[in-house]
Amino acid sequence: MPLTRISLRAGKSPDYRAALIRGVYRAMRETFAVPEDDLFAIVHEHDAAGFAYGRTYLGIPRDDDLVLIQITANATRTTGQKRALYRAIAGNLADDPGVRPGNVFINLVEVVPENWSFGEGAMQYGPPETT
Repeated sequence: MPLTRISLRAGKSPDYRAALIRGVYRAMRETFAVPEDDLFAIVHEHDAAGFAYGRTYLGIPRDDDLVLIQITANATRTTGQKRALYRAIAGNLADDPGVRPGNVFINLVEVVPENWSFGEGAMQYGPPETT
C-alpha cells in the first residue's frame, strides 16, 4: 500500500534508479510489513535548477547525489518500525547503488486507510459501503 516517490538529480543510469526502488521496497518488506507485490514507486529526475537542498542542514553533509524519498503509507506503524525502516533504506542504498547515508533523505507521510483506491474506483481499505 505504500506509494514511494524518489527524487534525484538527472543523469543516473536506469540500473541506478532501479536499485533505488529495489532498496526502498526491500526495506519496506523487511521492516514495515509490506506484502509481496505491493510495489508502487515513481522516480523523478530533476535538473540543477529544479533540485534545491540544504547542503549541511542538521550538520549532515549532502551533495548532488542526494536522494529524496517520500513514502505515503497508512498510519499504522510504530516509532520503532519507522526507525527500522529509515535505517534499512539507508543501509540498502549504501550497498546498492552506493548512496552515501547522509544523502538519503526520507519523508514519511501517514494517511488514513480510506484515502486509497487501488483501482476500479473502489475504496479497498475503507469501511463497508452502506446503501
